[in-house]
Amino acid sequence: MRKIAKSALDSLFAAMSESKKVYLPVDGEGGARYQLWTEGTVLSEAVNTVRSAKDFFFPQTENLVEFKMEGKKLDVIDVRRETEDFVIFGVRACDVRSFDILDRVFLGAPVDTYYKNRREHGVIVSLACNKPAETCFCQTFGIDASAPAGDIVCHMTDDTLFLDAKTEKGEKLLATLEGVTEPCADSAADEQKALIRSRLDKLPLKGLTADKFGGDKTKEFFNDPAWASLSESCLGCGTCTFVCPTCQCYDIKDFKTADGVRRFRCWDSCMYSEFTKMSAGQPRLTQKERFRQRFMHKLVYYPANNEGIFGCVGCGRCLAKCPIQMNIVKVMKKLGEGGDKND
Repeated sequence: MRKIAKSALDSLFAAMSESKKVYLPVDGEGGARYQLWTEGTVLSEAVNTVRSAKDFFFPQTENLVEFKMEGKKLDVIDVRRETEDFVIFGVRACDVRSFDILDRVFLGAPVDTYYKNRREHGVIVSLACNKPAETCFCQTFGIDASAPAGDIVCHMTDDTLFLDAKTEKGEKLLATLEGVTEPCADSAADEQKALIRSRLDKLPLKGLTADKFGGDKTKEFFNDPAWASLSESCLGCGTCTFVCPTCQCYDIKDFKTADGVRRFRCWDSCMYSEFTKMSAGQPRLTQKERFRQRFMHKLVYYPANNEGIFGCVGCGRCLAKCPIQMNIVKVMKKLGEGGDKND
């Protein structure tokens, strides 16, 4: 483990940026967002960024391929380029876990080479949450905000940043920072971890559990009458899906250019009325069905296909951003309030 004075963070970021682009959360209008570091850029102290770090690996829009036409000749142009090495600094425990969830989708067969390219070049430097927000509930899904995963795991006190490499990527990066950091005991951050855990124990959603949900509960919850009342006020705006670090739905479209066609993909949402619409029609005709799909996927369908791992990381963004205050916590409480319906 190594450490650096909090007042010297600029020198740390400068040293990182000698070999890689460095991105970190920066305060701005509407909240903190990831931004390329330049001299003088100030690290945000916000618990969460408005949009998650998912954007670095699965961007909201990206070009996939281009088709150029000249008479009857058609050229297929691969627009992919090797991604530059980059560092994402300050990733919280919930967002780090979201990468594992996305990996199972995009790195499983067949591998999404666009995602894989970015993932291989990215180095995750996580930061423990000193002051978790009241909307946080990562503990519900077995995530410890005081000990996040990552290539390098950081803990910050009032005056010091501690850095602990956890992977080969992390060790290589930390080795390049020896000129601006100094060694310290592996236990140096233990007091900070204990402080964070004491704060986690006081959060309003500390007692929320996912015990009643899982991959074997499709029949139990699919026809629950509560879906009608829960979805009644939903606007279908998709805000929850766009701020969610684990949502992975996308659409692929073709755009006609002056001399050909550009094929691109963009995020989509199961909350939209045209989501998965086919020539035969729309498989989910009502907002209730679309609403149910979103939460059943997080709490039942995803764990059914991924060794019981839930598709939510408890970041709390949907709690903070939903315009009608409807979110996964309310759904879990409502569906789970009657206990196991099979008893």
